[in-house]
Amino acid sequence: MPHIDNDVKLDFKDVLLRPKRSTLKSRSEVDLTRSFSFRNSKQMYSGIPIIAANMDTVGTFEMAKVLCKFSLFTAIHKHYSIHQWQEFANQNPDCLEYLAASSGTGSADFEQLEQILEAIPQVKYICLDVANGYSEHFVESVKDVRKRFPQHTIMAGNVVTGEMVEELILSGADIIKVGIGPGSVCTTRKKTGVGYPQLSAVMECADAAHGLKGHIISVRPKTWRGLQLPGSHCFLRVGLWSSPGQDMSFSVWGSGQVLVRT
Repeated sequence: MPHIDNDVKLDFKDVLLRPKRSTLKSRSEVDLTRSFSFRNSKQMYSGIPIIAANMDTVGTFEMAKVLCKFSLFTAIHKHYSIHQWQEFANQNPDCLEYLAASSGTGSADFEQLEQILEAIPQVKYICLDVANGYSEHFVESVKDVRKRFPQHTIMAGNVVTGEMVEELILSGADIIKVGIGPGSVCTTRKKTGVGYPQLSAVMECADAAHGLKGHIISVRPKTWRGLQLPGSHCFLRVGLWSSPGQDMSFSVWGSGQVLVRT
């Protein structure tokens, strides 16, 4: 028999931020810089934990050129050839520490991932991406990638529940991508009926991850309330810029600068 969960679950659209007295005079004084240590790779990261999503219209080399100037990450989509990777690496060596190479779980994906990371050892982050991470095959893929790249930081997902967060971390992932269907262009919930309200998913998955000294990435919902979530200690995965042909702008509080405008 299917189990129906009657507990209240919240999405970001279900909540508001209650104002609170602050000592800050201006939003330009806000500092979003965070430091993280990763359980399995043993690596460290310090910066603003916002990551451009590995969508083919967002996780591009052009995006990475801009974001890396501000120590922001780009998860490069998996459709670039090894030749394009090498060309970008030769022309933009300062960006490489802020890139993640993305991969699916197929044998061809894994082969290309190996080629990229062997050719460009400065790239230390891997993004293993499937729409729905609830399969034994995905867990085994995480284990295989961890075995092959023991010192790389692995992001893996997407999932929405604590038990799967724990399994992926114990299988070798450092950061778990949380969210099925909450993004501005994702249709997984609508087409399959599979998902979980994002605010509850973030809170529950963060609790599970932190118990194992892991971290989460929250898929960005249609509002930015996730940046304010206390105690979530999470990265934010952004697909906001996927609007080809339109003006795009984004600024980080505390920098006072516009990062992207085309």
